[in-house]
Amino acid sequence: MQMVRRVMGFIRDQSAGYLANHMARLFARELQARIKPLGLSIGTFPALLVLWEGDGLTQRELIERLDIEQPTMANTLARMERDGLVVRRKDAADGRVQRIWLTAAARALEAAATAAADEVNDRALAVLSPGERASFVDAMCRIIAALQTGVPDDAAGRSP
Repeated sequence: MQMVRRVMGFIRDQSAGYLANHMARLFARELQARIKPLGLSIGTFPALLVLWEGDGLTQRELIERLDIEQPTMANTLARMERDGLVVRRKDAADGRVQRIWLTAAARALEAAATAAADEVNDRALAVLSPGERASFVDAMCRIIAALQTGVPDDAAGRSP
């Protein structure tokens, strides 16, 4: 029997936040191993996913879609530009705005990179039935939405 250690009342293996973070790190490690041979990194992958859906976005639009901080996005785009994955061009209507466009090299990586992500997801979720997978993903989406918008106290089971 596994010994559960309490840290000031906190039970690590029963904490949704701890477990989500641990799981995210494991997903990231598996994905990194699969996309590194493609010349990609975990840091650039989310931006590529959004840009593969439709490029020509502004840095602000990427920040909003990825829910990350501006300095992080600026550094990511600088790395992507250095690595030949994106180019920045002035917006035709507003010269103060730059739009981010994928290079041919980045477009060529989409199939292999997304296949790698699918493989990691399939491996990780193999322990779940198809119904459990759908419920798990739905629950994660609802939790993310709640954290982004703020969960009212009464919805969290607490009284105001």
